[in-house]
Amino acid sequence: MCGRYFSHGVSWEEYRSSLDFQVPPDMPDLRPAYNIAPTQTAPIFRYEGDKLVAAPAMWGLVPHWWKKPLSEKRFSTFNARSEKGASAASFRTAFKKRHCLIPASGFYEWKGPKGQKQPYAIGLQNRRWFCFAGLWDRATIEEHSVDGETVEERVIDSFTILTTAPNDMMKDIHNRMPVILNPGDYKVWLEPENDNGTALLKPFPGDLMHAWPVGKAVGNSRNQGRELIAEIDMSSRL
Repeated sequence: MCGRYFSHGVSWEEYRSSLDFQVPPDMPDLRPAYNIAPTQTAPIFRYEGDKLVAAPAMWGLVPHWWKKPLSEKRFSTFNARSEKGASAASFRTAFKKRHCLIPASGFYEWKGPKGQKQPYAIGLQNRRWFCFAGLWDRATIEEHSVDGETVEERVIDSFTILTTAPNDMMKDIHNRMPVILNPGDYKVWLEPENDNGTALLKPFPGDLMHAWPVGKAVGNSRNQGRELIAEIDMSSRL
């Protein structure tokens, strides 16, 4: 699974080195984010008609058929198993029609027994950023006023990160990993009608990745800052 990721030091112009997309006028500024967690809003790349755009979306896919307040949603959708995405009720439609890319500089994973888990930051050796394979959806949900009487409707866009089996490097840390795409495959994944898209849902080569231990402060999503990705000395913890 992938429950936290980070993005920093990348501009819209740099993303355009691999993607030809548009940034809507109301799109928030691109700022470093060192502890992106489920329910937070982050940028994704998706097609709107025939145009590829950057768009804000909430992490944790809300299926188009969900109408109730988010507070009543009890099932987890921040990750989707790539092996089951096409058949799972929460992701079935998005898997067929709504693919997206989620830009990132790296992600976090925890290793060890409960109560003693050590977080690791994980990235690519030769690239400053990459994209996860994702799905997105749009739902119109109900929201109640404080008095519980007034009901309003709100349109919400959301996304999930697809996961796959771990590569040789990741399997020592966790039994799942997010699907990381090669730049040459971005357009293939973004077109759901392309049958080759499912072939991309596989482990990224472990020899092109690296992992390093970081402080446990990353476990609290309220914590932010570049210090979260700083490597720590594990020798003092042995």
